[in-house]
Amino acid sequence: MAAATLVVSLLMSGLTFWAVNTIQQDAHLNDTRFGRDLGLLLAANVAPLVAEDHRTELAQFTHRFYSSTSSVRYMLYADADGEIFLGIPFSESEVQNSLTIRRRIQLPDNFAEKAELPMVRQHLTPAGEVTDVFIPLNHEGQYLGVLAVGINPNPTLMISSHLTRDVTTAVFVSIWVMMILGAVFNALTITKPIKELLVGVKNIAAGNFKQRIDLPLGGELGELICSFNDMAERLKRYEEQNIEELTSEKAKLETLMATIADGAMLIDIHQQIILVNPIARRIFGWETQEILGQNLLQHLSPTVQKELQQPLCDMITGKLEGAEFRLTLEEPLNRTVRLLLMTVLDQHRESTKGIAITVQDITREAELNEAKSQFISNVSHELRTPLFNIKSFIETLHEYGDDLSESERLEFLETANRETDRLTRLVNDVLDLSRLESCKRYNFEAVDVSATVEQTLRSNQLNAKDKGIELCQELEPHLPPILGNYDLLLQVFANLVGNALKFTQSGGRVVIRASLLPLSSPVDPGRLRIEIADTGIGIDPEDQEAIFDRFFRVENRVHTLEGTGLGLSIVRNIMEKHHSQVHLVSEVSVGTTFWFDLPVFRETATPLEPLIPEVLTLPPSSILMSTL
Repeated sequence: MAAATLVVSLLMSGLTFWAVNTIQQDAHLNDTRFGRDLGLLLAANVAPLVAEDHRTELAQFTHRFYSSTSSVRYMLYADADGEIFLGIPFSESEVQNSLTIRRRIQLPDNFAEKAELPMVRQHLTPAGEVTDVFIPLNHEGQYLGVLAVGINPNPTLMISSHLTRDVTTAVFVSIWVMMILGAVFNALTITKPIKELLVGVKNIAAGNFKQRIDLPLGGELGELICSFNDMAERLKRYEEQNIEELTSEKAKLETLMATIADGAMLIDIHQQIILVNPIARRIFGWETQEILGQNLLQHLSPTVQKELQQPLCDMITGKLEGAEFRLTLEEPLNRTVRLLLMTVLDQHRESTKGIAITVQDITREAELNEAKSQFISNVSHELRTPLFNIKSFIETLHEYGDDLSESERLEFLETANRETDRLTRLVNDVLDLSRLESCKRYNFEAVDVSATVEQTLRSNQLNAKDKGIELCQELEPHLPPILGNYDLLLQVFANLVGNALKFTQSGGRVVIRASLLPLSSPVDPGRLRIEIADTGIGIDPEDQEAIFDRFFRVENRVHTLEGTGLGLSIVRNIMEKHHSQVHLVSEVSVGTTFWFDLPVFRETATPLEPLIPEVLTLPPSSILMSTL
């Protein structure tokens, strides 16, 4: 607007000044013609007077002519040398008296030679521009001097010129005043609403749909503001509806992910975590960390980063659709996990939007596979030794039987028989352990502990007597029956007592104890603690944690007896079937005590679902002292 105003004002001013200049040029031309004609007329009338030197008459004529017109500013008479001798409105005497220097008209050098033509010029005075006309005075071919006449400008022309200039200035100022007023009005009535609209649009673009514009305007601008407010209100309703739907879908998705047994994560194409369920947090140790919106690789160990970095980049770029990895995590716990990666595509299945990661904790599976391999290796080794011995002795008897003495043949047969028994025990223990680790269900009923202990003592009394070991029982009187399986408990007693006799030297003592523990609450059905204690060689502390593993046998300077290494593993599995645990307290060269708790039988307890109360663990020292 300012530029347009400036152009218009300059154009109007230019046109006005052009018109004024044109008028002034015409006025100068007219003044020049008028002055020349007037000068020639005066020169023709005053030339005879000047020639005859009638200065009084010349002065009277000049005064009459000067008084009769307002167009003449001055009239000066000069001789051939340029000396002024008469002038209106001043005379020669006045000039000579008032000036110390005599006045003269300075004319061009060749003016006398061109005495036939008048000379015209203009000069500015405080009263305006004056046209000077210099007319030579000639009489009868003689050059007498010069007549100088000053012609005033045309007053009408001056007034119109001044009026035009004033009008032009007024128009120029008016245009700029109107432009300024228009700009102020525009700022108050148009610019402010436009700025409000601009701020509102920016807020809407930023997601602030609560923005409203309240300006009392009408017309098209008012309709625009009303439309903007209506648009903002609709966007707000859409946002609320979309947020509610998105919140609902997110809650469903989070609930679904929280119920998944495996860990689950979702990352975007920048490898930033969008969603993660509690299982994945627990596996990677992120329970106390805020990882949403952060890069996944930054929260993984360097080993895992090295494994996943390239596959993730290939999946994001579309080179891979899925991948599977088996990794070992050392922090926060030593775990073996399987990672399943799958790309998440858009609805047109053209571009990758993210990657879904499923984290499966296969630590137990890896341990079972390792245990399975170790079990097969151990069983193969344990079977190979007796089979090799049996085959060797039988081949020796077959090939060299006639060359052997009777006692040697009997010794070979006894050794083969002993290895056969050892092989039988190994196979039976393996079958028992496999049966216990299967999903087979056992019937639980009331079992008399006293009868089980007595049968165990009868079975092992002869072996204890041969080794010179005291085998006895210490049972509280009137013990209630327990809830359990008789055959399984009998096997537990047999294995524990057998191990105690095996690792106790002659003169030692093996005791089976049973006592009723105090009730922990009024609804507690009661528990019975059973202990098998011996004064044998004991077990080193570093071996006590692994003593229940399959095929584990303590090999030290005292232990030279043979065994399958499955007895305590069978005991542990039987206790797990009874929803209990077997514990031990041992000291090298002092003795060992194995103990466990079993619930007292109640009539309301179902055979398959025994009511197992909380296990009461006594200090190990009290059990060990009871052994001694």
